[in-house]
Amino acid sequence: MTKITPQPGIMDIALYVAGSSHIDGVSNVVKLSSNENPFGPSPTAQEAVRRAVLDLHRYPPTDHAGLRNAIAEVYDLDAERIACGVGSDELLSLMSQAYAGPGDEVVHTEHGFALYRICALAAGATPIEVSEHERVTDVDAILAACTEKTRLVFIANPNNPTGTMIGLAEIERLADKLPPRVLLVLDGAYAEFVEGYDGGARLVETRENVVMTRTFSKIYGLGGLRIGWCYAPKPVIDVINRIRGPFNLSSAALAAAEAAVRDTAYVEKCRLENARWRAWLAEALAGHGVPSDTSMANFILARFSDESEAEACNQYLQKQGLIVRQVGSYNLPYALRITIGDEASCRRVAHAIGQFKAGER
Repeated sequence: MTKITPQPGIMDIALYVAGSSHIDGVSNVVKLSSNENPFGPSPTAQEAVRRAVLDLHRYPPTDHAGLRNAIAEVYDLDAERIACGVGSDELLSLMSQAYAGPGDEVVHTEHGFALYRICALAAGATPIEVSEHERVTDVDAILAACTEKTRLVFIANPNNPTGTMIGLAEIERLADKLPPRVLLVLDGAYAEFVEGYDGGARLVETRENVVMTRTFSKIYGLGGLRIGWCYAPKPVIDVINRIRGPFNLSSAALAAAEAAVRDTAYVEKCRLENARWRAWLAEALAGHGVPSDTSMANFILARFSDESEAEACNQYLQKQGLIVRQVGSYNLPYALRITIGDEASCRRVAHAIGQFKAGER
């Protein structure tokens, strides 16, 4: 009898484990494991969702024109080069589906977002992991890994879970030196946290081999609605629109995202608060003997002496009602990723780690 089996590569994908939101037997839990905006969505986005409830019996628009035009206006982009998806995750998956397959290779870095490998395997392609230099994307390593089989290169800038990023000149060098037929995908999930950074949008406008993805899940505080977008050459947008579901975004999601992207004052407030408490937390942890690289995102990667110390600290924090993210699956077993929360959360986690380190002595 013929056995029903999935396509090659799919069973090599480990089931994703999301960040926890509760601890058994512990009250007053603070979740700092999923890089969520501690202030939530803007009031205008919340109001947009309340209004959208009245029309939930209607199908949403398929062209996402209202949201695309809003994004284009706020970021000074071409709306015809924008496509929207169910978070940037869907768009990363669609690009893998469209441009990579059996016999092809997809390059990502050793501490890069886990979804890149998943997308490659789901498309039947081979993921190729390249080294970073002290937790920073290494352009030369990426270029050295590219072959005639390479079809996609994924990099997050700033990167998750390291928080580090490379400059525009290095991104340009990478884009210009990639082999023909290789698409460079710049994951800009955390771009809004970097003052004056466009996530790579201008590179998209001057090159045919660059795509930028963005999300409403981070600084916009809309992770629960799953909304993302990409900016790409028009031929790539045409491909994505041919394979995405016509009703992939709900009316509520579209309304919330349009309101959120137009509320630029709220976004700036969130960026400034994040920068303030990110710097404070990094300095406080360094004072306790816990270093971290300069982060440009809404989290820091706290480094410990080894895996056992990181595990012990994580267990101690859980007992204190603090949930952070272990990142052993990102080849960083000696580190914990800590989301930047509000003032109270930052002070609480810094105090707890200080107590843990003092208890070691």
